[in-house]
Amino acid sequence: MAKFEIKHRWTGEVLFEIEIGSLRLAVEAAVKSGADLSGADLSGANLSGADLSRANLYGADLSRADLSGANLYGADLSRADLSGANLYGANLYGADLYRADLSGANLYGARGVDRYRSTPLMMLLDQTGPIRAYKLVKENGLAPFNGGIIYEVGKSYEVADANTDETEHCAAGINVATLDWCIKNYKKGWRILVLEFTAKDIAAIPIGTDGKFRLFRAKVVGEKDLREIGVIKDEEKVT
Repeated sequence: MAKFEIKHRWTGEVLFEIEIGSLRLAVEAAVKSGADLSGADLSGANLSGADLSRANLYGADLSRADLSGANLYGADLSRADLSGANLYGANLYGADLYRADLSGANLYGARGVDRYRSTPLMMLLDQTGPIRAYKLVKENGLAPFNGGIIYEVGKSYEVADANTDETEHCAAGINVATLDWCIKNYKKGWRILVLEFTAKDIAAIPIGTDGKFRLFRAKVVGEKDLREIGVIKDEEKVT
């Protein structure tokens, strides 16, 4: 037996403690006892198969946690950090995911995820005219992450077999993003292109995306001025 303490992610306050065989059992015991685990620090925890139904995990840090096969039925996960978490096969029916961070999470086979409550970019599917998004590329126009297409202003591109699985965050297709995503991932010498498309050209908007999504086809209609948007300073040399 070992003593486990579940602490608040910001204050360090002990929310629950118990002598038991594993952290997974400790968390299950806390939930069963009705303990308030809002704001709990459970980052990287192995909670595979845990029964966390109706748990209060509001604002908890579950980043990189293994929640594969976990029962999260009715759990309060609003504002929780689930970035990079493994939610493969998890039961999320009735779970509150309002403003939860699901960026990079593995949602393959997860059940009950409400994409409309957890993915603001679903609004793109209701746009009736041309839509514009951004493409981060290297100096030569090649996408920096698993790129195979060299993008040029004025040209149109198509990936007919783009991946349509909304539980896959990175997959085949023309991957575009919001401007803030491109700025956050920018590296010296790279460029940010402007691509235009319509709602029917969208292959997938990953559930809980942090700003990235995939297209079947799009046209490169321009390029952002990196100085204008503050990515580089006036004194820096543009490649």
